[in-house]
Amino acid sequence: MKLLPATLAVALTSLISSSHALYFYLDGTTPKCFYEDLAKGTLVVGTYRAEAFDRQSQTFITTPDLNMHFTVEETFDNDHRVVTQTTSSSSIPSKFTFSAADSGLHRLCFTPSGPAAISVNGWFSGSAGNVLGGIKLTVDMAIGETSKIESEDKGKIDTIVQKVRELNGRLQDIRREQVFQREREAEFRDQSEAVNARIVRWTLIQMGVLGVTCAWQLSHLRAFFIKQKLT
Repeated sequence: MKLLPATLAVALTSLISSSHALYFYLDGTTPKCFYEDLAKGTLVVGTYRAEAFDRQSQTFITTPDLNMHFTVEETFDNDHRVVTQTTSSSSIPSKFTFSAADSGLHRLCFTPSGPAAISVNGWFSGSAGNVLGGIKLTVDMAIGETSKIESEDKGKIDTIVQKVRELNGRLQDIRREQVFQREREAEFRDQSEAVNARIVRWTLIQMGVLGVTCAWQLSHLRAFFIKQKLT
């Protein structure tokens, strides 16, 4: 694996921190690595996009035949790998995010792969029109509590907060509807109990009247039969 010299790597990392946008030219499947001395807990957020050189249009284009393998290794811990991911070339930049678990020197490497990378046989660069082949890698990275990380996180947090507020509003509507339904249910229950009580009272009154009527009729018939000397 070909690595950049330490001094050049430090210069590149300083440029990345200030400009937040760099691009490199890679030859075939040759990896591109640089180093970052990170303190424990440092947040690193970045994006990258790989483009293959198209000889017909003489421009760099995105193609699904080009893959980019990204790794982060802790050089102070026997090259312990903490991040590894492989993405395809796309117009939308690929994103990576990680936090340094321990303080020390970290190696970040980008390795092209796929048919588009293998087909690159060699190239030289001068002006844009003299590029005969290769892969263009654009890297945009922010380290630590930078304004970019804060602005991106703030945008995401604002979106989440807005969604939470909408959910709270819906919950309040549901609670009000539940309270209204409980009140309607209690009112209906009270009306039903009042109707049932009136029905029971009216039934008892009817039974009382019917009992009195039957007793009077029996008494009247008994007196009638006695009068007619039929008993």
